[in-house]
Amino acid sequence: MSKAALSPIQYQRGELSNELLLELYRQLLVPRLIEEKMLILLRQGRISKWFSGIGQEAISVGTTAALESDEFIFTLHRNLGVFTTRNVPMHRLFAQWQGKLMGYTKGRDRSFHFGTMEHHIVGMISHLGPQLSLADGVGLAHRIKGEPKVTLAFTGEGGTSEGEFHEALNVAAVWQLPVIFVIENNGYGLSTPTYEQYRCENLADKGPGYGMRSLTIDGNNILEVYQTVRQLAEELRAHPEPVLLECRTFRRRGHEEASGTKYVPTDLMDYWEERDPITNYAQYLLENGILQEEQQKTWIAEIKKTIKKELQIADEAPLTEADLATELSDLYAHHEPAPEPDWNGEGISRRFIDAISEGLGQAMEIHPDLVLMGQDIADYGGVFKITDGFMERFGADRVRNTPLCESAIVGVGLGLSLKSLKAMVEMQFADFVSCGFNQIVNNLAKLHYRWGQSADVVIRMPTGAGTGAGPYHSQSNEAWFFHVPGLKIVYPSTPYDAKGLLLAAFADPNPVLFFEHKALYRSLNGPVPETPYEVPIGKARTVRSGRQLSILTYGYGVRWALDLCESRDLDADIIDLRSLLPLDYEAISASVRKTNRVIILHEDTLLGGIGAELSAYISEHLFAELDAPVLRVGSLDTPVPFAADLERQFLPQDRLQRAVDRLIAF
Repeated sequence: MSKAALSPIQYQRGELSNELLLELYRQLLVPRLIEEKMLILLRQGRISKWFSGIGQEAISVGTTAALESDEFIFTLHRNLGVFTTRNVPMHRLFAQWQGKLMGYTKGRDRSFHFGTMEHHIVGMISHLGPQLSLADGVGLAHRIKGEPKVTLAFTGEGGTSEGEFHEALNVAAVWQLPVIFVIENNGYGLSTPTYEQYRCENLADKGPGYGMRSLTIDGNNILEVYQTVRQLAEELRAHPEPVLLECRTFRRRGHEEASGTKYVPTDLMDYWEERDPITNYAQYLLENGILQEEQQKTWIAEIKKTIKKELQIADEAPLTEADLATELSDLYAHHEPAPEPDWNGEGISRRFIDAISEGLGQAMEIHPDLVLMGQDIADYGGVFKITDGFMERFGADRVRNTPLCESAIVGVGLGLSLKSLKAMVEMQFADFVSCGFNQIVNNLAKLHYRWGQSADVVIRMPTGAGTGAGPYHSQSNEAWFFHVPGLKIVYPSTPYDAKGLLLAAFADPNPVLFFEHKALYRSLNGPVPETPYEVPIGKARTVRSGRQLSILTYGYGVRWALDLCESRDLDADIIDLRSLLPLDYEAISASVRKTNRVIILHEDTLLGGIGAELSAYISEHLFAELDAPVLRVGSLDTPVPFAADLERQFLPQDRLQRAVDRLIAF
């Protein structure tokens, strides 16, 4: 019996040409030889961390080679072979790992936490799982545009326990998206073996639960990986649907090099070393006369020479130097806001809710690539009926009901943005955004700062109390996001601002959280121009001019402030912030300098609210202008209660009057 027959990996070439078989081998060599060099550099202190994929190269190389070059791939730590097979310049990869400006993140992130749109690769974030939903978004874009393309996303066996895995697969199945979900089942999540992570025999067994096809293959067999993914991709391009593909492999080095592998039994390590995807494939090619030893040696020498040359380029590249202006300017994608409209106050009287609906409909007309997503927003029109009739006007592709998968749907929105579409996600209630928190604060907010890719997503948030809806449908949670750089937050208080700020949010390529107070929906009317217009994000509005004191507020607080000033004939300056990120410090400062006495009012609970930041800013920068302490007025530091008397006590309206009396008397 020949040595080939005794090989732990059995190869079936099918109709693959010798040229392709050799090219796959050459592509396998590149990441292996780079890794061997990186391990040396790690010991020399020339890179700080390394997540090794040695022994798993067949998955990255095989899947990438099987796809078309413009089909998106969403990677993890151990997918170097994706980058090398897509011919990402080595010197830029090396510079990325050294934290240099020549890298893909300007030294702001490490390892494979980046993307390169030129090569249709989007890297991971440390919170494993969110990239699966981004793949859904790209898959949805393919379906909407009628593009015969697939997308592919990696996860590890540990990541299959995360909620995002279940949400992403469920959405892909419901919408029949052409996504191949690849599980790299490599035996361990850091040091936790698979039998402590799940009970099923094969992770592919999870697929039928979502109504999708699933397969388990040998992830160390380059030909099986390549042929399987190529076949699946051909089928999905013609008949879109998701597929779950489990690739059995093993992580032969630590989670990262500092972790080590002492927890791995020796016999298990030996077993998988015998199944090395590169040495076994080389043996197969040599014994079948497809590869010659001289050619093998030549390739290895050439690749090592290239690595040395490319590494030298990275080594000689300048270090990243801190530049404050650059850091701050890269936080957001550049956008020149429209100027404040020259409005004379005329217009058709609209309810607050109707102004939002009108603005949303006009945004759909202005931006034909805008997709709306949310629970019950399609034929039902949403729980507040803001999108009533939209599905008939704009079609089911652009107005989409979603499963109860808030995190995945935010990720889908970001995936649509990667394909140059715009996305709106409606949270049925702002309270439910907690289920999508990770995608917002770690993906949407950081994407442009990390590697220059904009996140063109608007998230609408029906918010606020006063409707007797209790602790899970009444929260004011804008402060949760106020602390997150990279987001924009708007919170209108009038029908005019609601429409104009919403249209501005859709014109802006950055992630915008749009808070709209439910109690204002049908209780507040005001003039609104029929034609589209934008109210610039980041500009406050002077609601009422006075000299006795300043009330800085937003949302429903504007109504409370106006009612109090009118009932008591106060000579107060009322500043409606309108935008919370960014804040209009110029307008705030001007008001403080004029009145010298300040109350900051918000519906959110007092402790840790936005008022604390404003108070600190005024105390630090405008202390000499003050004739009295800065006072804050907010809701009680309790959850929002249900009963009417309890809710009224919770809200700050009555406490505002006492604060005004105290400030005037000081």
